[in-house]
Amino acid sequence: MRPSPFLACLVAAGFVSAAMAAPQNEKLTTRADQREVAVTIYNENLALVKDGRKVRLDRGANQLAWREVSAQMRPETALLRNISNPAGLRLVEQNFDFDLLTPQKLLEKYVGREVTVISINPATGAEKREAATVLANNGGVVLKFADRIETGVPGRLAFSGVPDNLRDKPTLAISLSNVSAGEQNLELSYLTGGLSWKADYVAELNDKDDRLDINGWVTLSNRSGTAYPEARLQLVAGDVNLVQEELARGRPVPLMAKTAMAEAADMSQEALFEYHLYTLERPTTIADNQTKQVALMSAAAVPVKKELLLEGQNYYYSGQFGELGQKLKAGVFVEFTNKGEGLGIPLPKGVVRVYKKDSKGNAQFIGEDRIDHTPKNESVRLKLGDAFDVTADRKQTDFKKLAGTSRYNYVFESAYQITIKNAKSEPVTVKVAEPMPGDWQVQSESHPHAKAAANTAVWNIDVPAEGKAVLTYRVLVRY
Repeated sequence: MRPSPFLACLVAAGFVSAAMAAPQNEKLTTRADQREVAVTIYNENLALVKDGRKVRLDRGANQLAWREVSAQMRPETALLRNISNPAGLRLVEQNFDFDLLTPQKLLEKYVGREVTVISINPATGAEKREAATVLANNGGVVLKFADRIETGVPGRLAFSGVPDNLRDKPTLAISLSNVSAGEQNLELSYLTGGLSWKADYVAELNDKDDRLDINGWVTLSNRSGTAYPEARLQLVAGDVNLVQEELARGRPVPLMAKTAMAEAADMSQEALFEYHLYTLERPTTIADNQTKQVALMSAAAVPVKKELLLEGQNYYYSGQFGELGQKLKAGVFVEFTNKGEGLGIPLPKGVVRVYKKDSKGNAQFIGEDRIDHTPKNESVRLKLGDAFDVTADRKQTDFKKLAGTSRYNYVFESAYQITIKNAKSEPVTVKVAEPMPGDWQVQSESHPHAKAAANTAVWNIDVPAEGKAVLTYRVLVRY
């Protein structure tokens, strides 16, 4: 998008150099004063920033402008501490200035105030200066001259200065009282939006589908409006309760424009309250508008159980239906346990993407699934898709209402046939899981079932290569 002539006029007036002008007696602290910064990032677009700087203060009252803070700071959470002399500093007032300096914003602040209009005579090249009052800036500029009112900008505009609450970078303006003059080690801590992280996992199955290699990455996103150089980084995995309306702060920020891949590095972890805390063992720079990936874990040859699952519906058992579906697809699942070398740590929630090599050795994507936070020694179960070569035809072969006058005392007897077909060149085992309503009892069956839960019957059906197998059963259901 090309800048409008109006904005070009403002820029040409050279007002940007005034952006660094500070209110009288205000002390500025910038990133150059920074001695250390620590960032703890949570899952839900929230981070805790601790920014330590060395600042020279006067004795008594001080006006301090803490520049280059997050543009999405929650100012009610900001806390300034004097590390050098904790009892020697008293906060009086603080203001978060996130209304950033732009040509449009500058003009808005000058509504009702006087500016200088600079125009050039095209014939002579002579420069003419006139004073005008800005009457309005809603959808266009209205200027009042001594003898007329004009709309639009008939030239360049010159401003006498930049308003105190209009900054070129997000700034926390702090009024404080200090007991002694000199350099002080100060720490500003605050909660902010715009920083988030998630876990991503990449896994590769072997030829026999019984083992996989898995690598975990932490993906950081910074859209907070500032950078955090050489930060001590920590991540909290867990569902922290947040008051959502309190997060609707901050200004819109641009989309992420850069991606960085951090060096592989071990991350230590520890329990923190009812969550888990991951700590990167070296400082890292989190640039603004950047995503960064950091190695989390790596494990090889993890034992895997593959499963083909065909699931039914409990409404099958309370009515007369006949055909219940043809060419039904079996879901494909893989499952492994979070234990062993490289695993056995709490796995943060995220997406697991699974690959497998083809006959030429090229890795092909075969599916993905999302996992929740998973403690050590717990199972990880992934649905990768639906089987292409394994299908089933399901039908109800008999239905009888034996007793009952309402939904609370019905007794039904029904029979079913499930024909499972296997077009693969090797035999497969299909798990048939049927959710049973009410008080149920299998009266007859072609294959033995297991009661997996109070409301679930399970059959494991072996299907020969390029063949089929038929499961039949009869069920009595009491409500």
